[in-house]
Amino acid sequence: MNAGQLAALIAAAFFAVLVCGAVYVLIKLARLASAATGLVADYRERTDRLLAEAQAAVDRTTEQLTRTDAITTSMDQVTSNMAELSGHVAALTGLARGLSEAAAVPLHGVAAFAFGLRRALAVRRSLQVVAVAEPIPDRPTGRPTGRLPDRRPERRAVSGR
Repeated sequence: MNAGQLAALIAAAFFAVLVCGAVYVLIKLARLASAATGLVADYRERTDRLLAEAQAAVDRTTEQLTRTDAITTSMDQVTSNMAELSGHVAALTGLARGLSEAAAVPLHGVAAFAFGLRRALAVRRSLQVVAVAEPIPDRPTGRPTGRLPDRRPERRAVSGR
């Protein structure tokens, strides 16, 4: 073997080692590409699921907004009905006041008459009781004088000493 053949043999060995190293790197790179492909597929699946959930949430929100719009429309009708009812009540308030005042004036008169009559009878009875208990020396007939008896308690002088 001459020097040229030996150099070719050494170069071939280095080339074989270099090819083995390249094959090893390519195998590792293929595994990396395979793992990356799996991760991308997994992310795509999760993204599809997430987009489906987001679309479902948007659909539910749209449905709720539709219901809210219907409720708002209904509340507008209720508000207009309440305004109309308030107008009717305001119109009837004057009539109710007039009726209550018309009924109250005679009732006040009847109540005042009943109070006066009851008071007069009470005064008359108390005078009769006093007249029977103590005859009045000025009037021998025993008829009441028309004044109320003095029912105040006796006042006694209180000395501070």
